Amino acid sequence: MGYLPLFTDVTDQPCVVIGGGALAADRVRVLLEAGAGVTVIAPALTELLTELERIGRIRWRARSFMAGDLRDFRLAFYTGGDDDEARIIAAEARVIGMPINVTDRPQLCSFIMPAIVRRGALQIAIATGGASPALAKLIHGELEELIAPEYELLVTILEALRVHLGQREPTSAKRARLARTLAIELRDALARRDHAALDTILSRHLGLRMSDLGIDGTRIAAATGRICAANGSK
Repeated sequence: MGYLPLFTDVTDQPCVVIGGGALAADRVRVLLEAGAGVTVIAPALTELLTELERIGRIRWRARSFMAGDLRDFRLAFYTGGDDDEARIIAAEARVIGMPINVTDRPQLCSFIMPAIVRRGALQIAIATGGASPALAKLIHGELEELIAPEYELLVTILEALRVHLGQREPTSAKRARLARTLAIELRDALARRDHAALDTILSRHLGLRMSDLGIDGTRIAAATGRICAANGSK
């Protein structure tokens, strides 16, 4: 099988998860984090999914899958263990041209779910084309340590800088070089937790301070500490 790695916008898009167990809950979590509208089709739900339905975060069709259920959605996940049902649902998805992921059955999938390292807007996807989820999980763990929590804050700063870079450097090549330099220097400062250096770097290259970008440096320092503590960083 040949897979093309893509990121797709599911903001406010109706997506369906078929199954109500722990894996279904994981798929629901990922979809909600991406801003999708989520419906779960299952006779019963885990405690977490039950709570999400109670507070209105998801919709629940309290029954087994029925033919035609996929018509209302843009993306589907099947998380159940019934091979016959899996084949039926995958076939319906193919007929209507809907992307579907079927747990542990790559031959029935039109897309696969990679292991993801997430740092705010930064996402790194790891996949083996279904050949070895164990290897994908191993590499995921290695990248979790390599890509420090500070990257989330770095992306926030660099996103705020995009407009300023466009105004300062209309030439794309020069803009790209400056963006790279800023990314490296700001990343290194955050890795050292030298938050005072952030203003120094911005001032040297752009004549700006963090406050000019609408970013509170004090809050960044506090947020960095919270994120690192939550992730067990030294």
